Amino acid sequence: MAGRIPEQFIDEVRNSIDIVDVISQYVSLEKKGKDYLGLCPFHQEKTPSFTVNEGKQFFKCFGCGKGGNVFKFLMYQDHLTFPESVRKVAELAHLHMPDGYGEAVKPISPLKKMYRQATEFYQHILLTTKVGERALEYAQKRELTNDLLEHFKVGYAPDNDTILLTYLRQEGYTDDELRESGLFVESQDGQLFDRFRDRLMFPLGDESGYTVGFSGRRISNDKTIAKYMNSPETKIFNKSKLLFHFAEAKKAARSEKHLILYEGYMDVIAAYKAGIQSGVASMGTSLTTEQVYMLRRITPNILVNYDGDPPGIHAAERATKLFGQVQGFNLGIIVLPENLDPDEYVKKYGAEKYRAEVAGALSSMDFLLERLANQYNLHNDREKLAYITASVQMIAGLNDPVASDLYLDKLARQTGVTRESLKVTFVRERRKLQRARNHQQSYQQTAPFDNPGNIPEAKEAEAGTEVETKNPALDRLLYLFIHSDEARDYLLSQQFLFPDERYAKLAEFWLKYHQTHENAEVKGFIDFIPEELQGIIISMEMISMPPDYSKRELDDQLRALKKSKINEQLNDLLNQLKEAQRKQDNSLELEIAQKVIALRRKKF
Repeated sequence: MAGRIPEQFIDEVRNSIDIVDVISQYVSLEKKGKDYLGLCPFHQEKTPSFTVNEGKQFFKCFGCGKGGNVFKFLMYQDHLTFPESVRKVAELAHLHMPDGYGEAVKPISPLKKMYRQATEFYQHILLTTKVGERALEYAQKRELTNDLLEHFKVGYAPDNDTILLTYLRQEGYTDDELRESGLFVESQDGQLFDRFRDRLMFPLGDESGYTVGFSGRRISNDKTIAKYMNSPETKIFNKSKLLFHFAEAKKAARSEKHLILYEGYMDVIAAYKAGIQSGVASMGTSLTTEQVYMLRRITPNILVNYDGDPPGIHAAERATKLFGQVQGFNLGIIVLPENLDPDEYVKKYGAEKYRAEVAGALSSMDFLLERLANQYNLHNDREKLAYITASVQMIAGLNDPVASDLYLDKLARQTGVTRESLKVTFVRERRKLQRARNHQQSYQQTAPFDNPGNIPEAKEAEAGTEVETKNPALDRLLYLFIHSDEARDYLLSQQFLFPDERYAKLAEFWLKYHQTHENAEVKGFIDFIPEELQGIIISMEMISMPPDYSKRELDDQLRALKKSKINEQLNDLLNQLKEAQRKQDNSLELEIAQKVIALRRKKF
């Protein structure tokens, strides 16, 4: 519900922003007819089912069932309350909250608040204190300017066991809260100590930009101490679902038209120095499926720039195959010379040459074919034949016929084999792949439902979507009841009551809302009805219903509802009849049969 924020202000905020503009900050949307489609940010999917209707200012995922207006989207996405969501949209629309309403909203969870304070504390030590001078000199030697340090909120954890602990206790945090944070280690006798000591501190932000963890870089030469130390996983920090600099990079992706994936945060910072703001990193860990889906929601255009040494090239190859498991990517691979990583390359050759390397990224197929060629001696006919066979098998996996032709032509020029002979092999390999896919589909269709996860209804229930049988007549009548004064008056004159209790409640809510709001609209109505009823309105609005109607259509819809109700009663009576027959209760059987006959007469 709206809380105490004035309704007039909520309406102003809602009408001052375009839901497409807001959601585009989180999801890569593509215009399809009157709607925009993208991959749902609330569950993993390979085929887009997340729909945004710009005209009605609603979104709906037909996979997991979530839907609503711009406030609801941010409530789901950023885990906000309704007042928090109104405030965030107001900020996006450059509107000031009314006096007395802005400060009362709790912005973040206690853990995130603690991490924000720790970030500010560490940065203050680095930039303004004598204790931080040594760390600041180290950062400057690594070519980290003050502007970079401030943008990435870099700080310094002094070589002190309890400096952060003391500060946060003074801020009112209990020891249980401090233990939960992951910022401290606990001795056997229960004492707490700072986890990070004598390290340059790089904050790790979630998708909304809130700090949820740290990566600490050793600044001493003591090689007995780990060079890097990351926060342990907590309630708010899961490294497999986090990408460094993601909140900032996804904004830059709209202008730079891509995201660039790096191995570590120093590479992201080096790219930022070179004028590339769309860099993200998976923090030195192997790329995960969750991170792939995070990237795909923002843009299909992904460049991978891992280190140029053999481990980095191997990691890029693995990442390429992982991206290949998700449809719709336009993937590019940047391979830097001399085994250099991006940070080293920028320092050695400068920003302009690095940007040229980015512009000249290889396609994923060129990269994989080049990697494959390095495994064979192409001056030996036996190995050349093996390479050609393996290459054609790889090309046969492409779904794009134009791309297939392009790479077959390249392979023909590289190996001196005619394109026609390669095409014969290519067609054979395509047939093999198709047979394998058909076999897999056949198996999946005939496989028993051996666990609830295989059952569509179970999947919907797991996603939090109510599985129910929809009645088109109910939706159509409710649509006209809300959108047409004349239709509503006619239905009320017929003393029509919606047979479904939820629809009846919605009709009652609309009558009250319509009476108390001069310009009553559905996009405002949705914020003032119980959450359990909102899904009906969203689903109804996302269906393309004609606004025009006739009295005859209303009568037909009413008759359809009446028949539907009779059918339900008939099914119930027929079940009772079977039970009476099973018990051989002749008198009850006769009584039920008479009711069935009477109902069937009403139906026709």
